[in-house]
Amino acid sequence: MAEHLDALPHDEVVHEYRTLLVDTDGGVAVITLNRPERRNAFGDGMRAELADAYRRCDADHTVRAVVLTGAPPAFCAGADLGAGDQTFAEPGAGFSAAGIEVPAWSLDKPVIAAVNGHAIGLGLTLALQCDIRIFAADARYGVVQVRRGVVGDAYAHWVLPRLVGISAAAEILLTGATFDGRRAVELGLGSTALPAAEVLPTAVEIARDIAEHTAPMSVAASKRLLWDSFGLTREQVGARETEIHRQVMAHEDAREGVRAHLAGRAPRWTGAPVDPTR
Repeated sequence: MAEHLDALPHDEVVHEYRTLLVDTDGGVAVITLNRPERRNAFGDGMRAELADAYRRCDADHTVRAVVLTGAPPAFCAGADLGAGDQTFAEPGAGFSAAGIEVPAWSLDKPVIAAVNGHAIGLGLTLALQCDIRIFAADARYGVVQVRRGVVGDAYAHWVLPRLVGISAAAEILLTGATFDGRRAVELGLGSTALPAAEVLPTAVEIARDIAEHTAPMSVAASKRLLWDSFGLTREQVGARETEIHRQVMAHEDAREGVRAHLAGRAPRWTGAPVDPTR
């Protein structure tokens, strides 16, 4: 197990990977990008392995929330530059700038990015695909691709304007400049900036709170609508909210949530973490 996870209880390894560690406990899966000798640069099959890990976590109904982090001291240095000046010169057959076949927003479970160290280029855009982001205050971040002769990827031009507005998105994408975690939060890229050692435990605490206290179907449906709302009208969002309510109100969890609240006890959810309207 990665050294920084030793303090976190775990009960099983979901799957063995070459570039990742995946640990689960109490409904929370922690996926660790694990190429510390390359600052967790995206290479050596990590793209395919992360997509597989996401799929497995999404299919496992015992997993209620996912945390994505990196083996210290970095989160992800971005593309592996081991090929030198040919890194971006030979994209190869089937090239896609999507970054990963399974974006974090496509999962039914919340994905929390514990950005515990430097996240550059693809390293940052991967984190931007997550639902919640916590940054290490003193690490460096940036979508630096224009300084490497390419452009931001992994849907950065779709996500960033929606997260931070067109002006801040232009500053990030067109300058390729780097900034620290405090500035990342000021820009609206994440919810909080903390000392690096506190980032992962804080993310896991949020994930466990979700796993223990929120209704699985409700979270899945709310997450799906949240991301889909970028392409919906106000009226369409209202219609989707109504349809979701009809589905979840018909489930036992709508009664169990109120019973648990009135009794002052933890809820005993029976619904699966799947959007019931899909």
